[in-house]
Amino acid sequence: MPFVVTVECINCGACVVGCESDAITEGELQSHIDPTLCIECGTCELNCPISAIIYVDDAEYEQMIATQKKVQS
Repeated sequence: MPFVVTVECINCGACVVGCESDAITEGELQSHIDPTLCIECGTCELNCPISAIIYVDDAEYEQMIATQKKVQS
């Protein structure tokens, strides 16, 4: 899944409204992309008014997940 919502997200909902596959939900602090639903169309990245959604390759994504798990433990 190459599209990731970063911590800069202000939870405005612009990406949720534009998502073609309903893969994005608004969380308490920021929106989240469900990798099993995302069709990788890029609409979310284009709709984000503050560029809080970025494209990453699979290796970068796996590294981000591993880093988040370390921070949470």
